[in-house]
Amino acid sequence: MLTNLFSTFDPSTSLSFSFNWISSITCFLLMPMSYWFLPNRINIMINSVMKKLHEEFKMLMGINSKGMTLMMTSLFMFILINNIMGLLPYIFTSSSHLVFTLTLALPMWLSLMLFGWINHTNHMFSHLIPVGTPTLLMPFMVMIETISNIIRPGSLAVRLTANMIAGHLLMSLLGNNAANGGIALTLIILVQIMLMMFESAVALIQAYVFSVLSTLYSSEIM
Repeated sequence: MLTNLFSTFDPSTSLSFSFNWISSITCFLLMPMSYWFLPNRINIMINSVMKKLHEEFKMLMGINSKGMTLMMTSLFMFILINNIMGLLPYIFTSSSHLVFTLTLALPMWLSLMLFGWINHTNHMFSHLIPVGTPTLLMPFMVMIETISNIIRPGSLAVRLTANMIAGHLLMSLLGNNAANGGIALTLIILVQIMLMMFESAVALIQAYVFSVLSTLYSSEIM
């Protein structure tokens, strides 16, 4: 019996070290590229997806990408596999925790901010006041743009966490009702299947949104 609705996201181990978080790095074992001598279908599919993402991120960043597309593509694949692994039974959903998403968003945003303010100070100041801003509104625009820049890592982390939690909570509620049986069991199973398909799409979309927004934020600094 669950103590509360959100206890489904708690680590379920009595050991001193939580092995649940190890599921976040086991995704590297799911892509054994070096163990295949000849190209296979999984290899071809992953390479085509990464090539398409590289082209799109390079278009968003322009000519000054300087290898950032590789980091954004790797970030997309890492978040996507963790989101999909969270849909499997008895696997810890690491992407539904704010600690995990903040660990991805905050260091990247902080490093980009430090790089921009140290190397492109005038360029960073120019972003604080949009073109065509009236003189009276310039102090307020500086405050608004500063606040919007500060909350960017938080918005990235909360967006990914909230979207992953919402679908899992619905599936948990339906799973608890399905355990009671009854006439509505067939309907609950059908709804669960639809939710599973929907959550698979959400896992892909949220990984894409996280990486695209990170790309757009970095393109302002490059």
